[in-house]
Amino acid sequence: MRAKIIDGKSLAAALRAAQKNALESLAARGLRPGLAAVLAGDDPASRVYLRNKARACEETGLRSEVHEFPEQVSESALLACIARLNADRAVHGILVQLPLPRQLDAGRILAAVSPAKDVDGFHAVNLGALLQGRPGFVPGTPAGIMRLLEHAGVALAGKQAVIVGRSTIVGKPLALLLLQKDATVTICHSRTANLAAVTRQADVLVAAAGSAKLITADMVKRGACVIDVGINRMADGKLAGDVDFDAVAEVAGSITPVPGGVGPMTIAMLIVNTVRAAELSLE
Repeated sequence: MRAKIIDGKSLAAALRAAQKNALESLAARGLRPGLAAVLAGDDPASRVYLRNKARACEETGLRSEVHEFPEQVSESALLACIARLNADRAVHGILVQLPLPRQLDAGRILAAVSPAKDVDGFHAVNLGALLQGRPGFVPGTPAGIMRLLEHAGVALAGKQAVIVGRSTIVGKPLALLLLQKDATVTICHSRTANLAAVTRQADVLVAAAGSAKLITADMVKRGACVIDVGINRMADGKLAGDVDFDAVAEVAGSITPVPGGVGPMTIAMLIVNTVRAAELSLE
């Protein structure tokens, strides 16, 4: 039997619709939440993401703005912009679009964002809160994946979860979230020996390596839930994930498509975090 498709697009739409009620409540209290993005350089993928984010914000009723800088922007100019946004009471969420140009220290730039406005969840304060299991802002992609798993009714307690990819944006925070749900978690990476032998043990397999069609059917346990985080542009211009979708769908029990799976959820969770930041600003 072919795998059940886990539809992130429809779930993200439902989440955005739910945020409209929260925004109406905030508007009644005289507050309109605002999200500010900082973009340095002209990375095509970054522009696509920000365009999708702006569209989602508009549909939800969330105010959004983008502060653009050239590729050769100085670190001091970017830090000055973030300082202004930190102080702006009309801005409740700040995201620094990655990757940044090479001359910039990404760690220093991300650390400059106020933890109270760090709706991407990349600040050390928020990542530390996640490690300790305390409330904080969780990165959008891992948070969105957890919502997808919950929506699909995927059992996690006592299950084997394997994540291919160890980034601070996806792999590491997702591992912590899965541990909180009592899964047994393994993180694989470019130095993992015999990757296929590890992935075949997974009840839940998450591909977040940034390598097109890395996960093939022979690497997947029959009936597993497969979450594809990758978005790769192929030579023919089409998008492909880190999973060989057509082949793996014949083995897996459930699977996310690319596009229409994890991607929309990342933006939806960014909106959820921004609305929450606005609510917290009133406390």
